[in-house]
Amino acid sequence: MLRLNTVQNNTRLSTQELLLTIGAAVERGETDFYIEASGQHDIGGPLWNRDGGKLTFRVVNPGQRVGCMCMANTEILVEGSAPADVGWLNAGGRIVVSGDAGDTAGHCAAAGVIYIGGSAGARSGSLMKHDPLYEAPEFWVLEHVGSFSFEFMGGGKAVVCGHNCQDMPSVLGERPCVGMVGGVVYVRGPVSQLRPDVRLSRLNDEDIAWLAGGMEQFLAAVNRADLRDSLRVWGQWRKITALAYEERAHGRAVSLAEFRAGQWVGGGIFSDVFSDDFRVNGLLARGDYRLRAPVWENALHAAPCEFSCPASIPSQRRFNLLREGRVDEACRLVLDFTPFPGSVCGAVCPNPCMESCTRAGVDHPVLIGGLGSLSANIRVEKEAAPSGRHVGIIGGGVGGLTAAWQLARMGHAVTVYEADRVMGGKLEQVIPRQRLNRHVLRGELQRIEDMGVTFVTDCAVDAEKFGELRKGHDALIVATGGHVPRIFPWPGHERITAGIDFLKAVNRGEKPEVPENVIVIGCGNAGMDAAAGAYAMGARRVVCIDVQKPAAFAHEIAHIQGLGGKLLWPVRTREITDKGLITEDGVLIPGEMVIITIGEAPDISYIGEEVKKFRDWLIPGEDMSILEGVFAVGDVIKPGLLVHAIGSGRQAALAADAWLRGEKYVPEAKKAVAGERLRTASFARCHGCDLPRPQDDFARCVSCGTCRDCKMCLKSCPEQAIERKDLEKGGFEYLSDPERCIGCGICAGVCPCGVWAMQANWDMS
Repeated sequence: MLRLNTVQNNTRLSTQELLLTIGAAVERGETDFYIEASGQHDIGGPLWNRDGGKLTFRVVNPGQRVGCMCMANTEILVEGSAPADVGWLNAGGRIVVSGDAGDTAGHCAAAGVIYIGGSAGARSGSLMKHDPLYEAPEFWVLEHVGSFSFEFMGGGKAVVCGHNCQDMPSVLGERPCVGMVGGVVYVRGPVSQLRPDVRLSRLNDEDIAWLAGGMEQFLAAVNRADLRDSLRVWGQWRKITALAYEERAHGRAVSLAEFRAGQWVGGGIFSDVFSDDFRVNGLLARGDYRLRAPVWENALHAAPCEFSCPASIPSQRRFNLLREGRVDEACRLVLDFTPFPGSVCGAVCPNPCMESCTRAGVDHPVLIGGLGSLSANIRVEKEAAPSGRHVGIIGGGVGGLTAAWQLARMGHAVTVYEADRVMGGKLEQVIPRQRLNRHVLRGELQRIEDMGVTFVTDCAVDAEKFGELRKGHDALIVATGGHVPRIFPWPGHERITAGIDFLKAVNRGEKPEVPENVIVIGCGNAGMDAAAGAYAMGARRVVCIDVQKPAAFAHEIAHIQGLGGKLLWPVRTREITDKGLITEDGVLIPGEMVIITIGEAPDISYIGEEVKKFRDWLIPGEDMSILEGVFAVGDVIKPGLLVHAIGSGRQAALAADAWLRGEKYVPEAKKAVAGERLRTASFARCHGCDLPRPQDDFARCVSCGTCRDCKMCLKSCPEQAIERKDLEKGGFEYLSDPERCIGCGICAGVCPCGVWAMQANWDMS
């Protein structure tokens, strides 16, 4: 016997976990169970042994639906009472409850036997039925049942023994056997409120013989054999059967409204809490009478790719434009969000958009990253009229340059001040040349200049210069990034080379001297860049260590391993010596050079102490400001990817523009389209070898949250309630006619993009 205790160490096993455990045990061949339940539902069915063996479940403290859809050759023995729906849809099992059962016991039972050793609740035995190909279901109750018992019963046999119930007005509760059309109810004790379409009569010899045989088994099952003699006084028993059609009165057909008002429950079934107007609505409701109505929520929610992109680039809109043949518009759209589509999106970005792509669950993410390269060389004209306002930007990295790009396109004059001799920040200074085509970066920097942005290089900013820039510009943006390496004060830390300084030296062409054996602390992408740089400068052996699982991209790790590098983790550093790195475990990792790449902090000493800070980072307000008219961007706020800096650069530009115009900046709110609203069944699976070019990959894009004009809703609506309408200024919309719509939800069910939503009709404005 397999014993299952569903509470271990004060932790309760969920219903799903319990049922999966039982199912797995049955699959292994287990047939005998003792379950100490704690309210879990659906214990005991539908299950069967592959070899035809009998399944037995002994259960304590079950939840609802014990024995639900129980199969033949299954026995369920409940010690004590059980809540609602005991033996619901019983399909052949033998279910014994030694105590009371809740409401709707035996509901919809079609086969098998249910024994209740106490009473059963309301609507017990309702909708019992009998398939002539199988034995009729049986439902035995020792005491009484609740109201509306055996409602719409169509077959089977029920027995209510009425033990200790002689003083009750009815052992069948109020309004029993309503709508009964078949089967038989054997009852002992008082009965009231029977409908005129059923008959209460005495037992015949056949009835007594059946009851006598079944009573022995029932009483034995519920351990009440002592009641055998008292319950076998057959003169105390009656049976209830449905009148045949010919025996029933067939007067004028009564409307549903008349039935509810005059024959059902006076004042309505919920008359104690609700005043019923007795209005009857048609089965297919339209207009105001629909329970729910469709809403076309085109582009209201962000697609997963857009939601996961820190720069909020709406890639599904790009693919929709490509699908319509509007290639130039698709390529220009991304420039509304970033000036670096080729160097960042198309080259160094990890593409979190593709990680979240809905299509990844079908075959392969849509090729979003490669789209960036299509926009690398596009020229953009300055369309906005000059505003007469001037904005200064401190820092020529991707965050500052993104802000400059956005502000220049808004019509502001912009000057970017960079401490280095060239613009580009870490794109230029740190990213290895093999990862980023320098010509692409140069072209994108030139595009920013062509928009009217002035570049000032070799311009370090101290406190005095910061004050001058504040006075000399209408607004100022701080985007100096993080360039101060983090180095822990281990013994020998003075021997460590900062990864950012090493990579800058490599990119400047200085060819720093590197020994044969190099150790890199940190296995993120920066660590892989440092390892690649070490190999490029002549290292023979590189070991990268980390305290946790390497966070670098798989292809970056594979590249280093292909060069001969090794990654070790978890490894904690204790000391740096002239022979190498000693771990906390006392193991020496030999190496003549140790490079650290565990992040950088910003140098914001030039700003002063009046700004809010968290350690070395600035804390801007909701409008991205740190001082009056001064806004912060990128790594001076918190460390992040280059695409994070692009996103915050755009937001800072919008905030600065609002401030210059005397308006309040409200950050953009993004809400992703719910995944359960998306449908991928209409899309054929393809293999990696079949993937098209990025610009031709629009067919695979699900266009999550944005209508792709597939017309599936239009063609699927059974009431032809949906109309497609072309708009005067271009574009289209879909409308649902409330006078035709029945609120069935087919439009929402077939829409692959999740554009149609069903809302409660009373919530519609």
